[in-house]
Amino acid sequence: MTDAMTDARPDGGADLVPEAFPPTLREVMLRPRWIGMLLLCLVVAGVFAWLGQWQLGRAVQTNPLPPGATEEVQELATVAAPGEYLPEPLVGQRVETAGRWVPGDFIVVQSRFNDDVEGYWVTGQLRIDPARTETSAPTSVAVAVGWAATEEDARAAIAELEEAASASSSDADAVEVTGRLISDEGPLLPPRGSDPQTLTRMSPAALLGQWHDVDGLFVYRPYVASVDPLAGLEAISSPAPAEGSGINWLNIFYALEWAIFAGFAFYLWYRLAKDAWEKETEDFEDARREPDGGPEPAAS
Repeated sequence: MTDAMTDARPDGGADLVPEAFPPTLREVMLRPRWIGMLLLCLVVAGVFAWLGQWQLGRAVQTNPLPPGATEEVQELATVAAPGEYLPEPLVGQRVETAGRWVPGDFIVVQSRFNDDVEGYWVTGQLRIDPARTETSAPTSVAVAVGWAATEEDARAAIAELEEAASASSSDADAVEVTGRLISDEGPLLPPRGSDPQTLTRMSPAALLGQWHDVDGLFVYRPYVASVDPLAGLEAISSPAPAEGSGINWLNIFYALEWAIFAGFAFYLWYRLAKDAWEKETEDFEDARREPDGGPEPAAS
């Protein structure tokens, strides 16, 4: 089969006319329209590849904390800053700070378990000593000061703590607090039929809504679970966090998803070009089946 055929001219000459064969898939893909589509797919795939690389970078900790690092007591201001979220590797870090309790801000949090026993936490607002902060603005951190088996015991401890806080009137009465720094658990609606002020989650954001003297106040998002109980309360069970592997498998899964999306961009280009080629091929086959003069009229 030749690549071209001749068509006789009235003067006896001949013109070379391309054969009316349908184009190949490769010829369709090399058309400017589909080359432009391929370039667009390359840009889209490049963006997806960059997002996948970014996810992989977040999946592997390049500087993981050494084993036992969370058990070394550090100054609170060096571990976290007011208003900022606590990075995952630092959850459970033992910290220390100093300040004064704010009277009237000792609050009970229900549904707190100590070694599988349900009870109550007593929490307070610790106004941090300005010398222990990196800002001149007043700064506070929520502290869980101890656990009680009954609400009556928790209320009795609050009465004692309130008396001591009210009697404190100078910086010399500042208290030292050491404990684990734990992320905000997030606020939760109180149980149906209970007091609207009831708290069942340890959330500094929710506690802030009940605290006093908060104008211009900086507050830490995480809270401190004190290792030393106060006012006859029991120590809060807060074991050391489990050592992680340094790999975030969820981010790795996301990175694989972006790689699949990048591959799908090329597949979409191929599928669209092939559909266009198949349509041209079908149109050509239909044209070949029809007579040159079009369909013959029906016999009368």
